[in-house]
Amino acid sequence: MGPREMKSFERSAARIHPPVRNPILASSGAGFGDDEPAHEDHDGQLITRHRQKTRRPRKFKVVLLNDDYTTADFVVRVLMEHFHKGAEEAHRIMLAVHNQGQGVAGIYPRDVAETKVLQVTREARDEGMPLSCRLEAE
Repeated sequence: MGPREMKSFERSAARIHPPVRNPILASSGAGFGDDEPAHEDHDGQLITRHRQKTRRPRKFKVVLLNDDYTTADFVVRVLMEHFHKGAEEAHRIMLAVHNQGQGVAGIYPRDVAETKVLQVTREARDEGMPLSCRLEAE
């Protein structure tokens, strides 16, 4: 087949199988999404790729609970060491735990929050303190 016959063949194939285009993408001049252009297959038809939607991980609060035996200094130290709080913020959270019965130490994805609860509980037991904390879905 010569070049002239090939062009004729391509035009007739395009009439039989016109490319399927998304009008929204076609009007914006974009391919599929901003960073991924659409591609055409061997027949000149547009191939689209479906993107999987992702969601942000669910967040959980690490809540410290009040008790009658854990010292305020220990709670402040735990907040500063494990939750990277400044001295003023750690003191404010400690007062919330004391006055309201609980205080939010931080908000994290589930695996990080679970790790923080385990670390704080382990340190409290090692120091002989009954401090406890729990997770709450945000």
